[in-house]
Amino acid sequence: MAKEIKAKIKLQIPGGSATPAPPVGSALGQQGANIMEFCKQFNAKTAANRGETVPVVVTVYKDRSFTFITKTPPTSELIRKKLNLKKGSSKPNTEKVGRIQMKDIEEIAKVKLPDLNAVDIEAAKAIVAGTARSMGVDVVE
Repeated sequence: MAKEIKAKIKLQIPGGSATPAPPVGSALGQQGANIMEFCKQFNAKTAANRGETVPVVVTVYKDRSFTFITKTPPTSELIRKKLNLKKGSSKPNTEKVGRIQMKDIEEIAKVKLPDLNAVDIEAAKAIVAGTARSMGVDVVE
């Protein structure tokens, strides 16, 4: 028999450094899940991603047990890392903060493909290029 789901919680936590403090503690505490156990499991699973933001979907069950799935880092973070940017442009249509090559877009698209709602690499590249443009990064061939 399948367990009854109480809640699904989406969080973005720095890899390898989840703590019982908010946002983790407040989100899981409301559902009665074991916060320390989640932090231990999450940190063990994402130790290699230290310094990256790791989106995670936590499913809390009625019996207070939980499971979680980690996702790939946000596209904007992968673009910033590739171009060594602190942040995107506050006015992306007028102020450009950098340029990104199509081969770099393709590289990021391959990383993000499992989490994007794209059927092939071309669609994924279009999504990543759109994110880059919305950050004020010019996409060059």
